[in-house]
Amino acid sequence: MGDIMEMLASALRMTIPVLITALGAIYSERSGVTNIGLEGMMMTGAFWGAYGALHYGPVGGFLLAIAMGMLVALIHAVVTVTYRVDQIVSGVAINILAYGLARFFSIALFGMATTSPSVNGLPKIDIPLLKNINALKPIATDISPIIILGILLVFITYWVLERTVFGLRLKAVGENPLAADTLGVKVIPYRYLGVIISGAFAGLAGAYLSIEHTHMYVEGMTQGKGFIALAAMIFGNWMPFGSFWASFLFGFAEAISMRVVQSKVIPYQFIKMIPYLLTLLVLAGVVRKAQPPASVGIPYSREGD
Repeated sequence: MGDIMEMLASALRMTIPVLITALGAIYSERSGVTNIGLEGMMMTGAFWGAYGALHYGPVGGFLLAIAMGMLVALIHAVVTVTYRVDQIVSGVAINILAYGLARFFSIALFGMATTSPSVNGLPKIDIPLLKNINALKPIATDISPIIILGILLVFITYWVLERTVFGLRLKAVGENPLAADTLGVKVIPYRYLGVIISGAFAGLAGAYLSIEHTHMYVEGMTQGKGFIALAAMIFGNWMPFGSFWASFLFGFAEAISMRVVQSKVIPYQFIKMIPYLLTLLVLAGVVRKAQPPASVGIPYSREGD
């Protein structure tokens, strides 16, 4: 029982960065903007999170990471929403740019191309009541507050999208922007907000990796998690709770791969492939049945603009 709980605790830790990024992707895609640049926004959050934590403490690191993620997302929004550049091309460019800038600033600010000095994370917390149950201790004690926040964001995102005027309008501009515009909903600002929120979430997820997970920035540490988050969002049918279970599936696969690596039974390189192979298999089986927002990826402009 203890081993199972340890595995679940490890899976939950691996789930959080994918989950938070997937939730952010929902906001962007529900508004009608494809955000392939989430990987780059995560990388940006990881770097600036470590820098902020080093100089201003972990809270400052998370805030700086969120702000920088939003800044990168704003660039994506300007390029795709205002200038109507192809959203896939813009996202790929964002990823390449983020990787290059991270290395540039790492050399300039840390004096090292690929790593940062170690940083302190947030104080760990225990879950009252559950921590007193021996079987649940691995998942109820010494937990990062960001894990709790990530789970709360699932419920918050559902509430925002399904129960608020903002969420309903955001979905409207992603489904039928012309109809929404006719009814007085300002399509462009809502699409901007959707993309910027996705950048904030991706920045937070990246900072979780550098501040809470490894306690330092390492070049390439996102390891494709931004793309896995997109797969989780699709697997979850652009819904928060579906994305949670999809993210947990990938997190569990990564936790299993880590356990098998420690056993040294199978070569390390094959084991590290498991989460990515799972992503491909899931997409191959789900993508045809998935129902994205009707106008996602399609630029919008009023007649005459």
